[in-house]
Amino acid sequence: MITRLDEFRSYRQRMNDRILSIDHLGIKRFFALDGAAYRDGALDSKTKELLGLVASAVLRCNDCIDYHIIQCIEAGWKDEELYDALNVALIVGGSIVIPHLRHAVESIDLLRAELKAGAEKK
Repeated sequence: MITRLDEFRSYRQRMNDRILSIDHLGIKRFFALDGAAYRDGALDSKTKELLGLVASAVLRCNDCIDYHIIQCIEAGWKDEELYDALNVALIVGGSIVIPHLRHAVESIDLLRAELKAGAEKK
């Protein structure tokens, strides 16, 4: 079964590849800067991904929410920690964040189910 997270990953990869094939210096620099922002520094990359999730929820970007949830779960954040971070986003952003909170919780559930199915196959 193909989930919306599968579709998101495929679309994101395909379009990022297409955008980078344009070979525009400014675009390439921005993509590099974006990647560098999440590397270990004064804050570790795990924490930066959680910050990215909160910012994405407040800015109401579901694609960004999905990306950061994937990164956060790969980095080892537990669901309770993600929910706590999303609560901060809700407080900062207000009730307009609620539809994106729904999206985020569904994405967490989808990813956990995907990981569980993968572990059961092993």
